[in-house]
Amino acid sequence: MRTYNETLALRVAERLMHLPDVDEKLMFSGLVFMVNGKMCIGISRESMMVRLDPNTLENLSHKDGWHQMIMGGRPMKGYISVSEDVLVRNDELDFWVKLALDFNPFAKASKKK
Repeated sequence: MRTYNETLALRVAERLMHLPDVDEKLMFSGLVFMVNGKMCIGISRESMMVRLDPNTLENLSHKDGWHQMIMGGRPMKGYISVSEDVLVRNDELDFWVKLALDFNPFAKASKKK
């Protein structure tokens, strides 16, 4: 049994297939799309993690179905979770994927071990 929404993962993969450097990794109980060696989008069972410019959060107040991710009781700067309920519409999925891809060139890659 998969721990992530395979249908949503396929829909995201379709939107990333034109890019030259995309890897899929199983991590965090889900599937993470790495773009240019950097975490970009993650798929869990009921939501999609989006890595974005933390300064854009205030511009998203009009959008439904998302919240800032929390880890260890603290907000994760630059990471939000978008409910799969919102993502059933292609225009909504496209919006969130574009937001993640727009930030990707500016995102820092994690240090290699």
